[in-house]
Amino acid sequence: MTEAKPIRAAVCGAMGRMGQSVVRAALRRPGFSVVGVVERPGHPLLGQNIGPLAGAAELDLTLTSSLAEAAVEADLYIDFTTPEASLAYLREAAELKIGAVIGATGFDEAQKEKLRAAGRAMPVLWAPNMSIGVNVMYKIAGAMAAMLGPDYDIEIVEAHHNQKKDAPSGTALKLQETLAATRGLKPEETLVTGRAGQCGVRGRDEIAVLAIRGGDIIGDHTVYFAGPGERLELTHRAGARDTFAQGALRAAAWLAGRAPGLYSLDDVMIPAAPA
Repeated sequence: MTEAKPIRAAVCGAMGRMGQSVVRAALRRPGFSVVGVVERPGHPLLGQNIGPLAGAAELDLTLTSSLAEAAVEADLYIDFTTPEASLAYLREAAELKIGAVIGATGFDEAQKEKLRAAGRAMPVLWAPNMSIGVNVMYKIAGAMAAMLGPDYDIEIVEAHHNQKKDAPSGTALKLQETLAATRGLKPEETLVTGRAGQCGVRGRDEIAVLAIRGGDIIGDHTVYFAGPGERLELTHRAGARDTFAQGALRAAAWLAGRAPGLYSLDDVMIPAAPA
């Protein structure tokens, strides 16, 4: 039996917190090979071998600002950067005819449409949170909202480190969208991101998302279901960035060889049909 070839991946944003986690996790994971590493133009380590920093001194992982250069031998690339950088990498990837696993957050509606457009020409998997546990949380939160009904108010609180640039988090917004859809509501009409002063009583259909920033919190999300005489709380806490890296690698293993389309972790997590 012929042994399967490893998935050859390039990593964009390779020197960021998540990028470094992905590189290290991919180098340790059977069935994966890191063939290129990319960073923004002007990064001080461009042109240097970052293999020793990733614990792989034997590898030549020369940092470049060009995905086309880094991904010559790649099957796909993994990207934890910014929406603007992600869309630029997608344009390069379309020429290379490779897949994209994107974990960047903060896309606006126009940028999401560009993701959808890219998916018509190439396989793209985008998830605002690559944690498998968080993606299970989306499902559970929706089921809880449906079972509890409209008598239970829903609020979301998220907490992240003091270097996170976007707020609310993409994960919290996806939770809000999921919960609003469960109740047959439009997310943009129910979203509240802050309250101060004489703001009046809480609207029946409000689903607030409140953000905390401080210290080195990797990522906490809690959904509150507050009803008459009781309260339920559904919480996910990320204890290490490797959680997101492993989710991205699981997504990459699933995406390799797929037809064009815009996919999510929902697709990855669909249970296999019984034999």
